[in-house]
Amino acid sequence: MKRVISASRRTDLTASFPDWMAEAIRNRKALVFGPSGRTRVVDLDPDTVHTFVLWSKNFANLTGNRQGLRDLLREYAQLYFHFTVTGLGGTSWERDVPPAREALRQLEPLIAIAGHPGRVSLRFDPVITWREAGQEMTNLHQFADFADTAASLGIRDIRFSFAQWYGKSRRRAARQGFGFIDPPEAEKIRAAHVLAGIARERGLRLYSCSQNYLAAVPGVEPSACIDGRLLQSLHPGQEGVSTAKDRSQRSECRCTESVDIGSYTQACPHGCVYCYANPKA
Repeated sequence: MKRVISASRRTDLTASFPDWMAEAIRNRKALVFGPSGRTRVVDLDPDTVHTFVLWSKNFANLTGNRQGLRDLLREYAQLYFHFTVTGLGGTSWERDVPPAREALRQLEPLIAIAGHPGRVSLRFDPVITWREAGQEMTNLHQFADFADTAASLGIRDIRFSFAQWYGKSRRRAARQGFGFIDPPEAEKIRAAHVLAGIARERGLRLYSCSQNYLAAVPGVEPSACIDGRLLQSLHPGQEGVSTAKDRSQRSECRCTESVDIGSYTQACPHGCVYCYANPKA
């Protein structure tokens, strides 16, 4: 059975390492560095790949065909895109990410590359709350505009989660003077009700990523961000793929099996204050 390639949960390969990714695709293999320094080779021959899933906050290198990346990816039977827009791009909290309006302009060419709006998921992830100049701030109010844009282009899936402040993220926030707030669960559930209402009005499907308690909110479903059943239904040849749970992911993650070609050693320069992945804590 062909495999799903994920590029990547661990770092933003498209935005930050397009040359590396293009070279890996040309060579039909990716050398992946593990946390212990061990490496493994992942086969990228299009004949062995069911779907190539790309995750990014900035797909400009792809849409602009840097290093021929767009042309190289066209050799694969199916591309699926997770496009993250939080509304914090261009601020000191996501310093190397494009502002939301600029980022959202990439959606239309991205759909053209994917060949179907169902192969693009918008990620409003994470929802974040902080204190600035004595005021409580949040990106929640930007969701309606993002949902409008998605719906107008035929995108139907939006995924979200609330920021999880791991030790590394807390230390980074302290160094940067970022007064993050981690709201109680009840407040997050109230916010999810608001998001679900906005999504429902626009005919969108709303999924919570690895926070299954939010699925108790009507209109919110637990997410399988890589969903073998969905990828099979969207595949040009309806070709089968694994629907088994990916055991390498968190317990609440509903994703099915894939092979990730990114590495935590490829330090993303986006500078997102809440990031759990960047090794430069």
